[in-house]
Amino acid sequence: MQYSQTHLRSRPISAGHLRAFEAVARHLNFRAAAEEMALTQSAVSRQIQSLEEEVGVSLFLRHTRAVELTSAGAQLLLAVQQALPRIDGAVRQIRQSAGRKSVSLTTFASFASMWLIPRLEAFQRDNPDIDIRIDATDTALDMDLADIDIALRYGPGENMPAGSIRLFGENLTPVASPWLIKSNPPIKSPADIARFTLIEAGDAHRTHLEWLTWRRWFDVHDLQRAQPKRWLYFNYAYQMVQAALAGQGVVLARSSLIAESLANGDLVEVLPQNRLDSPMSYWLLVGPRSTQRPEIQAFRDWLESQAAVTRQTIGEVPDPDTIDQMD
Repeated sequence: MQYSQTHLRSRPISAGHLRAFEAVARHLNFRAAAEEMALTQSAVSRQIQSLEEEVGVSLFLRHTRAVELTSAGAQLLLAVQQALPRIDGAVRQIRQSAGRKSVSLTTFASFASMWLIPRLEAFQRDNPDIDIRIDATDTALDMDLADIDIALRYGPGENMPAGSIRLFGENLTPVASPWLIKSNPPIKSPADIARFTLIEAGDAHRTHLEWLTWRRWFDVHDLQRAQPKRWLYFNYAYQMVQAALAGQGVVLARSSLIAESLANGDLVEVLPQNRLDSPMSYWLLVGPRSTQRPEIQAFRDWLESQAAVTRQTIGEVPDPDTIDQMD
């Protein structure tokens, strides 16, 4: 079937025939597609013909007993196979959440794994009627455009938008598993750290996170030539801490993310007197369309109460409730 250039359309096609197209393309058989869709074979054939007229080119080569995709059909199939599952997923989520209260939240993966998720059960227990959706990504989403209620972000205050609420700051401290420390000679000075495998972010030296590096820590302690026993690199903070928990080395950890592990003894500070301040803090942002919803306010209040506990655990003073909220 050929179509002249006069049949080519500039407007978007209607989506009604795309499921029939996907079924025929998957089976390469009109009869099998019709059975799957509970339609007659002629009805499916008419849908495909209408779609081809809208697109302006043939999508299938018809043979006596089978069909095959044209190059244009293969191109369209790739797009349809990506789009239909996303549409179905969105509809499924809308149906499930219809009439329910929900909070959608974005934050980076390590913060979600190490700080938010371990505490989340308490909120869910006290608020069983509120659904939580977490998008753990290291890409900052535009809250004016994305379907996001709350963002938890990490950075210096000058990079945060107006209205951001500071949750807590951080310092950096060398930590390791208790049994690793007990099975080696005592660590009495910063120079002793070099006897161990040191765990670090593999891309810290190539990004804006230089203050998280062991090299900076050694430089501050006048150990510019120090070289560890070996290096162990990971992509994410939670991977680095997991390696330390497993006794694989010493990690320069963010105190606010490991406060619970320190409190319960899973990790120990090997040189607590040699902490380093970090210019970074953790921030709470509420989307402009979400501020008045009661479930958002409830979750925000809970986050701030959990942040207060973290500030107390890491010994952060003065209380940023009174000095660090940005207007």
